[in-house]
Amino acid sequence: MRATIQLCTYNRARLLERVLDACFEQTVPSDAYEVVLVNDGSVDDTPSVIERARARAPVSFTVVNQANGGLAKGRNAGIARAAGERIIFIDDDVLVTPNFVEEHLRTHDAHPKAIVRGAAINVESFDDLPLPLYTLKNYSGNFFWTTNVSVPLASIRAIGGFNETFAEYGWEDIDVGLRLRFGGVRAAFNKRAIAYHYKPRPRSADVEKMRRQARAQARTAVQLMKLHPHWRTALATGDMTPSRLLQRWLRGIGAARRYTKMLGDLSTDRPLSAREERAARGLARVDYFDELERARG
Repeated sequence: MRATIQLCTYNRARLLERVLDACFEQTVPSDAYEVVLVNDGSVDDTPSVIERARARAPVSFTVVNQANGGLAKGRNAGIARAAGERIIFIDDDVLVTPNFVEEHLRTHDAHPKAIVRGAAINVESFDDLPLPLYTLKNYSGNFFWTTNVSVPLASIRAIGGFNETFAEYGWEDIDVGLRLRFGGVRAAFNKRAIAYHYKPRPRSADVEKMRRQARAQARTAVQLMKLHPHWRTALATGDMTPSRLLQRWLRGIGAARRYTKMLGDLSTDRPLSAREERAARGLARVDYFDELERARG
């Protein structure tokens, strides 16, 4: 078998059906690839979605059910069950295009030992998709980003897969990318291996979650820096003296209070305006650097 599409899911039943259908509807022969899904302890309607998908899957479809353990543990469970020569990672909020697997494999044929990075186009709805054309607006500098990336299965098994000590939000895929990169693995980019990444406008009810994730991401950033004390890690996490000093100054002049005032009343669930979204992201950034300082000691 030439490829495995691997994804993990947690309480995304509303999106998962469309995501799986797109994985099943590929231009390569059905015996050329498989889909391996890890259900990371979902408590919504995910089991029903999975059973409906089983009934119509035209390719080998493997499901691993586990107690909620986080992405790193879920990814490793998927890697353990994968049979493809290449493993293609996506997320459960990603809608792949019909030539997705074909394009990943085409680039792997030209670069057999490389990571292949695809393009991600952010969309607010799966019902209103732009043309699948890559532009610089869709650029990502991430070396290994599991929204859309593939790697020889043997290569990721050789480094031991994902580090399961990354139990909180953030950086588990960057850690894998750094280990592969430091091991001499190169990356190739294919702008035709396109996936649509569901990114709806944040709502007022999302602000507290954004702030919690920012603090968790700061703690795992410190963990990442301890594992990989390198300029690439510092650049990725923002854990650099100029950035820390700037954020310390912003905290000192009351940036958090200003952002909170811009957000206004969050007690009613509503979409955030563009100005409010900037304020929410600014507040989360303040939280991130505040927690980064605390976690660094």
